[in-house]
Amino acid sequence: MTEFKSSPAEIRQSADYIYKYLSDFNNFEHLLPEQVINWAASAEKCTFTIKGMADLSLVMGDNVPAQKIIYNSTDPSPFDFNLHFSLEERQLITSVQTTLSAKLNPMLKMMAARPLQNFVNILTEKLKELMEAEA
Repeated sequence: MTEFKSSPAEIRQSADYIYKYLSDFNNFEHLLPEQVINWAASAEKCTFTIKGMADLSLVMGDNVPAQKIIYNSTDPSPFDFNLHFSLEERQLITSVQTTLSAKLNPMLKMMAARPLQNFVNILTEKLKELMEAEA
């Protein structure tokens, strides 16, 4: 598995609040880059297209309240991956790090490395902006 990790973000919100927000795919759309089209979601599944790249679908994985959220890929995603948000709260500040772990062949890894790294960075940055706007 190839991993892409965001830098940890310090967010002025409780881990419980962030966990509840991320536990509903209807909220996930607000974290995505503007290149995302064809968005559809329920509380436990979402599908979308990254313009010019791929159709993706995610389902909820094994989550631990106020500690981690895992989204797993499902069909029609072109490769297997999971998206993991780690939450660690210390005195009403929660450190959040986003990790994307993907099974990529060498050619796809070479082509997708930069966009996937940018993707996890954008998710973390937008989460911080949204959470602190609500604080």
